[in-house]
Amino acid sequence: MKYLILLGDGMADEPLTILGNKTPLEYAHTPHMDRMAEVGTLGLIDTIPPGLPPGSDVANLAVLGYDPRLCYSGRGPLEAANMGIALTPEEVAFRCNLVTLSSDGDPVMDDFTAGHITSAEARRIIVDLDEAIGSDTFRFHPGVGYRHLLIWKEGEAELAATPPHDITGKAIGPYLPSGRGADRIIGLIRLSRDFLADHPVNRARLSRGLKAANAIWPWGQGRAPQMQKITERFHLRGGVISAVDLLNGIGVCAGLKVLPVEGATGYTDTNYAGKAEKALTALDELDLVFVHVEAPDEMGHEGNVEGKISAIEDFDEKVVGTILRGIPRFGDFRVAVLSDHPTPIRLKTHAADPSPFAVLSSRDEENQNKGISFGENAARKSGNLISPGYGFMENFVGDWRRFLEQFTR
Repeated sequence: MKYLILLGDGMADEPLTILGNKTPLEYAHTPHMDRMAEVGTLGLIDTIPPGLPPGSDVANLAVLGYDPRLCYSGRGPLEAANMGIALTPEEVAFRCNLVTLSSDGDPVMDDFTAGHITSAEARRIIVDLDEAIGSDTFRFHPGVGYRHLLIWKEGEAELAATPPHDITGKAIGPYLPSGRGADRIIGLIRLSRDFLADHPVNRARLSRGLKAANAIWPWGQGRAPQMQKITERFHLRGGVISAVDLLNGIGVCAGLKVLPVEGATGYTDTNYAGKAEKALTALDELDLVFVHVEAPDEMGHEGNVEGKISAIEDFDEKVVGTILRGIPRFGDFRVAVLSDHPTPIRLKTHAADPSPFAVLSSRDEENQNKGISFGENAARKSGNLISPGYGFMENFVGDWRRFLEQFTR
């Protein structure tokens, strides 16, 4: 059997008055996900354990069958794994955003993506930052777009650091790192502001009417996680397709092969169809492929309703549609589509509520055939809830029919 997991990051949302009290997912034209809900099995999955932050790191660990309470140590070390950086037990890895802070009065988090700075521009900045303010203690490593890495040798992992996407439009003062060692990180933020104020990349961006990457914002810190490979646990050969270091890092730790796709950006201009086509090609040799698309989440963070609807529709047509047209050639298969967590337009950040999932199997007896459409309300009415969410994976690649029986008793 072949297994495909298609994940639209942050697709789930809340009803919006401007959409007739529908969510963006319910409002969007999604015939392929609707078909999966109607023909297959529809429900909700609870990916965020109580007490843990509702981030893509925690949620996607759960989707892949890990109890985040046991293995989650922070976003930074997962991204380090994708970059091939082997952390020593004493080292702490931070996700390090390039951000835009306002320059008037108390600094405000104007843009946690620095105007979606390109990878080429960001690389130059990060390399220059490492040379200017890096040391034997702190090293900077370039990543993709605005997402980078800071390694603190013999660092502190227990300090409190706020994700920058949680404080868009807010003064940063109350949200600066706190706790043991926080002064060292705050010092780096201040040094970065001084260094980047007149950086050539920023001068060029400002001349084109773009936002400057005028500060760093470290967060999501942690030490190297201890994770059993799902390829060993389930005896599967697997791969991951994502434009995001975090997801690829989770894949590396899980034993999945990272499958690069040209034109994958982590934004709405990503190569949707290329990801789906790569997944189908990879299944010639692999048993499981996990396809991650970041675009709906980015639109949620921006509070962009039209953009989120468009990203969901692109995901449905170019990813889910391509997969459903191509998967029958393998004969025996299961395809899952889901959102890892909601990223409500109202909040512009993540929420911990359960999200819709649908599973379509080539085996008729593994389909409930009672869904209406793929959306939050329909999933809620189905009565199917996978909680805790980390129980999904074991059953998705195991005895799915027996698993479904618990919902029909």
